[in-house]
Order: sequence, then C-alpha cells, then structure tokens
Amino acid sequence: MLLDKRTYMALPDPSLQSRNLPLDFFRGLALMVIFINHMPDNPWFWYTPSRFGLSDAAEVFVFSSGFASALAYGRCFQRAGLWLGVIRILHRCVQIYSAHLASFVLLAVVCVVGNRWVPEMDDIQRLNITYFFDATQQALYDLFTLAYVPNYFDILPMYLVMMLWLPIFWALSRLHVGVALASSVALYWASFHFGWELSADPASGRAWYFNPYNWQLMFFTGYAFGAGWARVNLKYSWLLLVCLAFILVSIPLEHEATYTRIEFWGNLRATLAPWLDKSHLGVLRWLHLLALAYVMYRLCDWRSQWLNWTLPRAVVIMGQQSLPIFLCSMVLSYAGGIWLDQLGRDEWSAAALVNLSGIGLMLLAGQLMAWLDTKPWKPSPERLAQNDSNRYSAVLTPDYRLSNQVLALPCLIGLAALPAVLTNPQHVGEEVTPDLVVQVHETDTEALQPVEALLPETATDEMIDSRQQL
Repeated sequence: MLLDKRTYMALPDPSLQSRNLPLDFFRGLALMVIFINHMPDNPWFWYTPSRFGLSDAAEVFVFSSGFASALAYGRCFQRAGLWLGVIRILHRCVQIYSAHLASFVLLAVVCVVGNRWVPEMDDIQRLNITYFFDATQQALYDLFTLAYVPNYFDILPMYLVMMLWLPIFWALSRLHVGVALASSVALYWASFHFGWELSADPASGRAWYFNPYNWQLMFFTGYAFGAGWARVNLKYSWLLLVCLAFILVSIPLEHEATYTRIEFWGNLRATLAPWLDKSHLGVLRWLHLLALAYVMYRLCDWRSQWLNWTLPRAVVIMGQQSLPIFLCSMVLSYAGGIWLDQLGRDEWSAAALVNLSGIGLMLLAGQLMAWLDTKPWKPSPERLAQNDSNRYSAVLTPDYRLSNQVLALPCLIGLAALPAVLTNPQHVGEEVTPDLVVQVHETDTEALQPVEALLPETATDEMIDSRQQL
C-alpha cells in the first residue's frame, strides 16, 4: 500500500524541489541566534531560545547540517560512487577548514582593533586567545593542526570531523542502514564510557567544548531523516501532544529565573545535569531537538505559504549560504560586543541598534552571496537570447548606460586611490635630484651606512646637509 510522502518527516521528492525551504529557514534562524549568543555580554542573550529550552541554536545547526548533507552528498554517493563522493567531501572539508582559520585570523584582528578603540577592555583576554599572542610560533602550529581550538571557534572544527566521518557512515549504510545508525549510537556510548575527548588547548589541557564523538549522533540523526531512513508519521496527534508537553516541561529546567528560585526545579535540574550537558550532548538535549523539529515541521506543513513572505524568504536565502554567513556572524558578533562597550549596555536602544544592525548585515550578506552564486558576469542563455532580439536597438543605444558608469566611477576612484592611502607619508613630497651623489666605502662589509649628500649650489651658495639612509 502506497503512503503519501507528505505524511512523513523524511526526504522530500527531488523531482519537486531542489531545496528544502523549511530546512534553510531554520538554519538561517539558527545563524541569527548564534550571532546574538556569541556577542559578549549581549542583553538579548537572555531572550533567545537557549534560555527557554534544553537545546539551542547549536543543535539546530548541526541537525540541519546533517539533514542537508543527506540531500547533497547522499545523492552524490549514489550517483557518482564512493570515491568521487569522497573527493567532493574533501573539497567541502577544505572549505570548512579554511573558514575556521579565516575566522580566527579575522577575530584576532578585531580584538587588536578593539583594544585600541576601547583601551580599558582587553578583548584578547576576553576572547581567551592570549596563548596565541604569548606563544605565537607554537600556537600557530597548534591552530593549523586543530590542537588549539578556543571556545569561540569550536563549531566549525566539530563540523569538519562530522564531514570526515560521513563517507564511513555512508559505506556502513550500504551493508544495512541499521549498521550505520548502530555505529553512531555505539560511538556516542563509547565516548561516555571511555572518556574520549580531543585536546583544545595544549597550555591548559582543556578539551574541545563540542565533543565530536558525542555530537556526531545529532549530525547523523539529521542525516537519517534527510536520507529517508528514519520516518515519523505526521498524522499522529498524540505524538504532537507528547512533543509539546516535553517542550513546555523543559522551559523551567533551563529558565534561570525559575530553577534558581523554585527549589523543585533546581533539584530536578541538578539531578538531570549529566543528561543536560551541552559539551557532550546530553540525551535530553537530543530528544528536545527532535521534539522541537517535529513540532516545527507540523507547523510548516500546516501553513507553508508563509515562507514566501519577504522576511522569511530573506532568512531562507541566508540559510542557503550557511558557511560564509556563519563566518560573517562570528566577526559581526564580536565587533558588536566592542560596539556595545563603547555605547553601553544599560540602554535598551543601544542593544537594539547593535543587534538589529548585525542581523541586517547578515541578511544583506546572504543576498550578496546568492547574487554572486548566479555568476552575473557570465552571459546566460536568456541574456544571449535577449541580446539577439535587441540587436537592432543595441546599434542605436550603447551597450552600457551612462548612469551606471557614473555610479561606478566613485568606486573605481576609491580603489585606485587605496595604494596612496597606504603609502608611507614621510616619503610623499620628497624631491629626488639627478645630481645626487652617494659614496660608500668599498671595504665596508656591513649594511649601507648613512652618507653625506651634497646638493648643487643654490643662488645664495648655501650648502644643505642631508642624510640619506640607503
């Protein structure tokens, strides 16, 4: 008996759409929450979903990344085979690795600029990257080998490990889907039993905040749903009620004002602490994300047209550019923290200005990335056909418009003047005379020394003594 695919939470029909719009929307929403949560001492942090539930944006990001990997790389394995699929995975790993290194360098520069802009705040110490500046040579080696992973930069390395394990997971699924899923659960259990962790700081011995041995369960759970291996019937009303009840009960367990004032919730949270651990993906966090995903999927299935509205569509586009937008969000979040240091955190208007400005820049960056993906500099078949149909009018009208050239002219002038801005000012305006004579002692094996240069006699026969450093 054939079942309606819309009644199951699984892989959508590839013939109907090339992207999963609800998935892209929630991934874009997770990137916005990550931006808010990563901003140092951000007042908006206390109003994000992580303060009202067991899971947060990190679980959403990892689950959606696993789901998206099934859509992209699962099909690649089936179509091109294992080895070409591995090549594509490695290509993606290079992108993730490069983004991780770029994020660290950019944040280090932001910290240096922040220390100069707000001297009373030590942003290098606040970001906890003092080790890099104190022992740069060793720290640089540790950074490239992923032996040094500061807390702020721990999501991408964990994601990189997930992608490296993906071909093995897919190969095990060729034996049987149950073998692949059982191996993920076994690795999760073994990490707890044997205490497997990766070193994140050689100086202190601290481990990775996101333990990949545990977090792979969330990633491959998303992959299982994306590949259609795991299905949940959307017609069960009792399952919806159970998920809603679990989500509501978890609110006082994570809401600080509740569990710190009410003894019952505080004791219950202390008892469940090992199952709520974020670093090792406590099992209750995993279950909470699944319940939340089911409720959100039911909501999107009930009113799917809202994704076509302007703002949700912009969030969808941002979610489709997850890696560059994540890199952008990390830089913007810490730059926003420095901006808050300057404006002050007591005024709600200052916090709203910084947070909304950062989110707006992320949305604009998503639009820019999507536009660049279309390769507007390459002629498309539609443009070529339009040019052929308008060939006669093109003879009468130039190929370029004067207004576009006028708008581009200031940008071109700015780019041309950029080297002049970077030029050392002490060399600007110096006069070079053709009669300049420099004498250097022939037997001098040291570096060239300052010598006397005699300029031609002036009208007043004055001798000008100048030193030239060669």
